[in-house]
Amino acid sequence: MIGDSPLVQVAQRATDLERAAAFYAALLDVPVAATFDPPGLAFLVLGDTRLLLDRGAPSALLYFAVDDLEGRVERLRSSGVEIVTEPHTIFEHDDDTLGPAGSAERMAFVRDSEGNTVALVQHRPRD
Repeated sequence: MIGDSPLVQVAQRATDLERAAAFYAALLDVPVAATFDPPGLAFLVLGDTRLLLDRGAPSALLYFAVDDLEGRVERLRSSGVEIVTEPHTIFEHDDDTLGPAGSAERMAFVRDSEGNTVALVQHRPRD
């Protein structure tokens, strides 16, 4: 196993590799680590996991943690990104089975530059 996570890589469809790489680099505040074109691949390193943008990959529903969900959504909205679902509470965690105990799990869904839906997730103390 590489690092602490058994998840090494996830792939996302990117019909326009340069556009998709710029979108995800801005969304996640990380640089593009490597691009290979041809064959049409770009990589971003997210901790122990690589995000592979691939012209041949199917669309995936990816969930990314953010520190300030509302702020991130507003920043994306102001840059023209389509907001599919506004920030809202999905679940409140009584224990730590699926998230920090005592937290509210909030999500918003946006459309990336390639038409894929992407989720943004924040855990914060319950109100």
